[in-house]
Amino acid sequence: MIFPFSAIVGQDEMKLGLLLNVIDPGIGGLLIMGEKGTGKSTAVRALTELLPEIDVVAGCPFGCDPEGYLCSTCRDSLEKDGELNREKRKMKVVELPLGITEDRLVGTLDIEHALKKGEKRFEPGLLASANRNFLYVDEVNLLEDHIVDLLLDSAAMGVNTVEREGISFTHPARFILVGTMNPEEGELRPQLLDRFGLCVRVTSLRDQDSRVEILRRRISFDTNPDGFLGDWQEQQDRLCRSVMDGRKRLGEIDTPEAALARIVSITTQLSLDGHRADIVILKAARALTALRGEQAIGQEEIREAAMLSLAHRQKRMPFEEIGSEMVKVEQVLSELSP
Repeated sequence: MIFPFSAIVGQDEMKLGLLLNVIDPGIGGLLIMGEKGTGKSTAVRALTELLPEIDVVAGCPFGCDPEGYLCSTCRDSLEKDGELNREKRKMKVVELPLGITEDRLVGTLDIEHALKKGEKRFEPGLLASANRNFLYVDEVNLLEDHIVDLLLDSAAMGVNTVEREGISFTHPARFILVGTMNPEEGELRPQLLDRFGLCVRVTSLRDQDSRVEILRRRISFDTNPDGFLGDWQEQQDRLCRSVMDGRKRLGEIDTPEAALARIVSITTQLSLDGHRADIVILKAARALTALRGEQAIGQEEIREAAMLSLAHRQKRMPFEEIGSEMVKVEQVLSELSP
C-alpha cells in the first residue's frame, strides 16, 4: 500500500509543483533540489495513487491514448478495424537508473531485420514505458549531459524518435518529468536547468510539532494501513476532484492583459535570457487558477507561479550561497506595485 498524498506533512511547494504539472503537463516537469529523506519519491508515488485510472489502447507497449496521438501500430489498427480496444490502468512511476545507456533510454532498431525483411522492428526503451506516466530521475545532476538532453528533448516534444542507418521510428513519449538533485554534489548546466519548468528546494522539517506529526502518521499507517487510508479517503477524493476539475477548466481560464504585463515585468527585472520563463510562469499561473476553481489569473497566482518558476533560472555568482537565487526573486516580487 502507498502512503496517501494528502497525509504528507509539509513540503507544500513540492506538492503544489507536482499538482500543477498534472493539470498542465506542458509546464515542463519539476526539479526538486534538496537532501535525501525529505519525501520526494514518496510524494510522486502517492500522487499516482491519488489520480484516477486512464484509458489506454489494449496491448499497446506505449500505452497510447485512444483519443490522442497514436503510435504507428495503433494507427494501422484503427485504419483496419475502425476502432481500438481499450482498457484502464493506473499511472505509474518509471525510475531512470543513473548508469542508463542511450539505447536503454530511447530504444533500439533492428537494422539487420529491416534490411532483410523490409520491416521495422523496434525494441522499446524506458521512454516507451514512461509515456503518460511519471518519469522519476533521482540525482539528475549526476547523469551524463547527453542523456539529460535526450530526456528533456522528449519531454518538450512529447515524442521519441530513434534513427539508425537512415531508418527511423517515432512513438509518443508524453510524461511528467520529475528530477531530484543535491546541489552540493554537483550542478546542472544552466541550459539544462532552464528546461525544467518548475523547481523547488526541500529540506527536513525543523518544526518539532511537524516532525512529531510525521512520526504519528507513519506509525498509524504502518500499524493499520487500511484504517489510515480510510481516515484520509475523504481528503484524497476532494483533492482528486480539484485536480481533475482543474484539468477540465484549464482552457477556460481568463488571462487579463494586466497579468501578462506583470509576468513580463518580473522576468525583465531579473534580466532573464529568452522567453521560456515568461511562458512557464503563465502556464503555472493558469494551472494554479484552475486548481483553485477561479476564473481569471490574479496577482497571487502570478506570485506563486513565479516563485516556482524562477529560482533555478537565476545565475548564482561565485561564492554566493546555494539558495541565494530565491532572495533575488522575492526582492523583485516585493518591489512590484500591487
